Amino acid sequence: MSTLKCNRIENTSTASGGLDVDTSGKVRVTTLADSAGNNDSTPAEIASGRAKAWVNFNGTGTVAIRGSYNVSSITDNGTGDYTVNITNALPSANYAVTTSYFSSASSTNTCRVRNNSMTTTAFDIETGSFQSGSTNVDIDYECIMCSAFI
Repeated sequence: MSTLKCNRIENTSTASGGLDVDTSGKVRVTTLADSAGNNDSTPAEIASGRAKAWVNFNGTGTVAIRGSYNVSSITDNGTGDYTVNITNALPSANYAVTTSYFSSASSTNTCRVRNNSMTTTAFDIETGSFQSGSTNVDIDYECIMCSAFI
């Protein structure tokens, strides 16, 4: 068995990117990709989880983001209607969104993605009681959480 010892490995056609090994043995890379060169991720994306975007926000009064990744802002469009604005566009509008909320009050309310609202840079969510129709309502949520996965 052979051992290769080096501090840096680069592509011969470019000095950008590459792979560095620091003195503690940590491997440092800019981007990782699958064996076909597709589906790349940055170390920051991996450290934040594989979701391409996520947000936890206060949905009452003045809407405020508590924590997020790749979400620039939340737009309050009216009663129970919000747009989640994505900072860096997703590769396509064919992604999955999960939504959930937490409230200490018991209710039959829910949180859902609005039909046909998903673009590469935003999606809309609605909150309300949808058991007997499509009634959007502002609900006293302690937090609303959304994640987008490719």
